[in-house]
Amino acid sequence: MTYQAPTPATLSSMLDVVKFDASGLIAAIAQQHDTGEVLMIAWMTREALQETLESGRVCYFSRSRQKLWRKGETSGQIQHLVEARLDCDADAVLLLVNQIGVACHTGRRSCFYRAFGPEGLVELTKPEIDPNALYGKKA
Repeated sequence: MTYQAPTPATLSSMLDVVKFDASGLIAAIAQQHDTGEVLMIAWMTREALQETLESGRVCYFSRSRQKLWRKGETSGQIQHLVEARLDCDADAVLLLVNQIGVACHTGRRSCFYRAFGPEGLVELTKPEIDPNALYGKKA
């Protein structure tokens, strides 16, 4: 599937419907478009959501760095937008994406790799790639 961006006027009217929180953020869930695998949750500002909808490449807002974060800009693990959906309360978005590589900074496909079990947290998957290799750090 190829993403098709809306016209500027349509995009503006759609963004006006979105309910960003008091900090100007909205939760964004990334899901692999063809398998339904939930990859990650992050935050978006209006600017990040607008850039994502215009370009088709997913852009988030890094709360720790206080700036836009284009998924894959340092790791190469890019998310291409297939479709974006707004929830019923207009306060969360679901991004159906084509994930290139792993989505998690730990080197795993999904950030949701731990389950709550009767004896504690259970690790469901191992890293597919060394996290240091993702970000050019030496081990």
